[in-house]
Amino acid sequence: LIKPFCQCRNSLSLRITAWITSLFTLNYRTHAIFPLFLSFQRVYIITWNVGSAVPPDDITSLFGPNVSDGNIDMFIIGLQEVNSMINKRLKDVLFSDQWSELCMDTLSPFGYVLVASQRMQGVLLLVFSKFCHLPFLRGVQTQSTRTGLGGYWGNKGGVSARMTMFGHPVCFLNCHLPAHMRNLEQRMEDFESILQQQQFEGGAATGVLDHDVVFWFGDLNFRIEDYDIHVVKCAIDSNKLPLLWERDQLNMAKNTELILEGFMEGQLKFPPTYKFDVGTHTYDTSAKKRKPAWTDRILWRLRRTGSPVPTHNAALQRGLTSWLGGATKVTQHAYRSHMSFTISDHKPVSALFSLHFPFRVDMPLVELQVNKEWCKASDATVRFTVASTYQRSSWDWVAIYKVGFRHHKDYQAYVWAKAEHATQVTFSEEDLPRDDCEYILGYYSHNMNSIVGLSSPIQVTRIIEQREANAFLLVKNRSRYTGTIISHFIRYVFLAPGLGQGAAKHSSEIWVHIDIIGSHTRTFDTTFVGFEEGGGNFTHIIDM
Repeated sequence: LIKPFCQCRNSLSLRITAWITSLFTLNYRTHAIFPLFLSFQRVYIITWNVGSAVPPDDITSLFGPNVSDGNIDMFIIGLQEVNSMINKRLKDVLFSDQWSELCMDTLSPFGYVLVASQRMQGVLLLVFSKFCHLPFLRGVQTQSTRTGLGGYWGNKGGVSARMTMFGHPVCFLNCHLPAHMRNLEQRMEDFESILQQQQFEGGAATGVLDHDVVFWFGDLNFRIEDYDIHVVKCAIDSNKLPLLWERDQLNMAKNTELILEGFMEGQLKFPPTYKFDVGTHTYDTSAKKRKPAWTDRILWRLRRTGSPVPTHNAALQRGLTSWLGGATKVTQHAYRSHMSFTISDHKPVSALFSLHFPFRVDMPLVELQVNKEWCKASDATVRFTVASTYQRSSWDWVAIYKVGFRHHKDYQAYVWAKAEHATQVTFSEEDLPRDDCEYILGYYSHNMNSIVGLSSPIQVTRIIEQREANAFLLVKNRSRYTGTIISHFIRYVFLAPGLGQGAAKHSSEIWVHIDIIGSHTRTFDTTFVGFEEGGGNFTHIIDM
């Protein structure tokens, strides 16, 4: 009896030790070891009612002063009143809308990729992540709920995106609720309707409030009660904002409305963000004289109990989850408005959060192995290993991405990973990229609607060794002379398969050995001025 007991105890001890060891990871940049239950994700959320305006030329400042540092893990953008005229919507169906394009153009150079997007008429939600996090953002799903005109029109309502982030279910909900002071009750009813109607497939978090963390933001249209416009403006001018907080409809409703239980918000230390004369920083001077209000808000909610630590032993799971501190924690670092933007009658609002995880699931479902340099087609083979828990689909694919890609379909080329037991795919020579930059390989999961595996960076290089060819040389000096080259030796190093205009810019200096008819043999150290391919011969324009 004693021996089996000791074996069982030792086995349990080994499992606990192995699990605790797995809580520590090596940072690949600093080679420092960090306990994963102390790790966090920095999430930056923006909400802006853009009033059907054309996007400004530059919105970089909207993403904070240090967007280029890469300290933010995810950017979440919620827009309302995006231009949804019929002709504009038809164009957006065929092409990506202007706001999405602008956000991708702004964030992709800093290594951020569009993970999810959902649009319902004028309500738009965009979720961006650092590309290295993509394999750990799984089960991406989106939903939309119309509440305008009794649920038949999408000018009001909510759009959401949910996913498991390093093993923790998180939901982002962007809403545009009914306007006007008198519609407080309608706002609450619409919000409750959105929460009830939005349901997700698979997993334990089927409803919005089932997620460990919910971020709720948008043009929520709550107003300031009792005080007239003069009192409100006077309080703003004298920086007596706490006087207005007390009569803010959302602040008051959190104490009375059951549906708002658990929702938290940082202090409103910035002036009301509505309503301004377009193009100015002046509150409404029109005949309607709308009273300033904090209509644009960002709130969050935590589940009472967070995700349990992943283990097969239920008792061990409960104990370790409790020991590690229980649920995910959220810390707000900043909550501010961006008063410099004047294209709308609303000012954008942003908030920066840290999500502190008690544990992290950071093992990719698919691991990719590739050669670090591809010099020929036979190098372009991608081998992959699939986790036993991962369910493959015949619609999965492996793609080549340029570092700095914008979304999962922004690939240079892809190959289907159809065969059920296949462990590798090979790209053809024609599929190899043509630009001089770094690339990565990604495995896209059809079932999970996300990239579940990434390779290390690779360099694609095609080398044309020394070769002889008949060619024409156009020599540029005081007099122009064209002669037939008997032979020439040239070595190009470039990325593009095939020879053409694109190759020339990748080689600035070449050594050419020529024999011009009627002249003696000479060797030139030259600089490319032009290059073109034609019928197997090469035309060079060279400064002498």
